[in-house]
Amino acid sequence: MHIVLYKPDIPQNTAAIIRLGACLNLKIHLIEPCGFNLNDSRFKRVVMDYKGLCEIIRHNDFETFLKKNKKSRIVLMTTKAKKIYHKFKFKKNDMLLFGRESAGVPKELHQICKSKIKIPMNKKTRSLNVAMSVAIVAAEALRQNNLLK
Repeated sequence: MHIVLYKPDIPQNTAAIIRLGACLNLKIHLIEPCGFNLNDSRFKRVVMDYKGLCEIIRHNDFETFLKKNKKSRIVLMTTKAKKIYHKFKFKKNDMLLFGRESAGVPKELHQICKSKIKIPMNKKTRSLNVAMSVAIVAAEALRQNNLLK
């Protein structure tokens, strides 16, 4: 299972997702540019020694990511989706794409991604923290594919 972060801009969230990746054996893809340096003290404080326990693949941009993953199904997490995540049938090698904390993903990516899902929320709220969203959706995807051990 793959987690893809599109131009993440909060170091603590990315670090928490990498820790999650290490614990649940998820591959983490970072689509550059990140809004911070991986040597940032806020990133290091949260990631601790988990960075070395998780496979992290960095991509210079979204086009490079697409070229390297042509055959993969990309599943976009978006509040604009109609389908709810737990009613979606995940596959073992899905690329679960999460947008920037500050801006999500651009319209072009919404057009490219055929599979779009959301986490249902209170209508008075805008969105969950991206690290929480990754944990919720990754757990369901792993459960469906019997990858939780």
